[in-house]
Amino acid sequence: MNLKTVFFLAGFSQGWSLSVTVFGGSGFCGSRVCKILVDKGATVSSISKAGAPPKWFKDEEWTKQVEWKSADLLSSSDEALDAVVGTPDAVVSCVGAIGTDPSILLKGNGDANKAAFASAVRGGKLQRVAYISVASEVDACKENWLPEFFKSYFEGKIIAEKAAIDSVGGDTSKVCFVKPTFIYGGDSFGINPPRVNFEYGAGVEELLFLPPFKIAADLTPGLIKVALRPPVCVDSVAAACAKAALDDSGADLPTVDGTEAINAYSGQPKSTGLTDALTWSKEKLSEFYDWAKVEVPKAVDTAQQKIEETKK
Repeated sequence: MNLKTVFFLAGFSQGWSLSVTVFGGSGFCGSRVCKILVDKGATVSSISKAGAPPKWFKDEEWTKQVEWKSADLLSSSDEALDAVVGTPDAVVSCVGAIGTDPSILLKGNGDANKAAFASAVRGGKLQRVAYISVASEVDACKENWLPEFFKSYFEGKIIAEKAAIDSVGGDTSKVCFVKPTFIYGGDSFGINPPRVNFEYGAGVEELLFLPPFKIAADLTPGLIKVALRPPVCVDSVAAACAKAALDDSGADLPTVDGTEAINAYSGQPKSTGLTDALTWSKEKLSEFYDWAKVEVPKAVDTAQQKIEETKK
């Protein structure tokens, strides 16, 4: 987690004695939600197939304060799942699936979340829910811009959102939907799921927030619009989820749709990835110039000496 993330998390309310279950807590987003919740003092359980911290966090001290549990949301019986989920005060679901198989997309995004929320309800203490869904501008592309199989992905998201609302008795004020377009972060690039690292993604985010790109995105349709929208950092998505789970103020929880809304809610500072890259390039160019001023004349002198020696 970068220093900016540490800075904006400082403003969160503490979660002392609050029990929070994170579905998909071993994953890219979920593991970061767990870390933030631990840092804020909540009692945290992670439920995933792996039942263990991910490799990028496995040696960090905070992971020892999370109860890592294994469960298959699609195949576990209600009794078995309830035994794992327990009685949380709040839940965060980072569960989702991508791919090309409509059945997997429907079950992984819809049925799995439906089972998770239902179990949390049976615990009897559920007060708040946060769920990572998908940006409305991406959803708007499902009819004419995306392959047919993607419809199952969006149908699954609809099922999950309904289950989240149902889990708190239909009270939408107790549900926070976090709706990103493209999420970036971490140290590596990936293909499945598609992912870019923090440095690259932060640069793109800053670039696409510039006015010319924002105007172009507002005017263009479908996937072109989505492609021109800034991606969002995984730390910001995780922070928004954690903030909602810990919010015991009684205020209505929001739906945060798109990068700008997610960053505003989580308190994420403006990305400086592009500025940082340009500054780094300028510094390296300056270093190269200073090196060249010294070394190039030396190399020329050496070459001239060799030429003179061959003439003798």
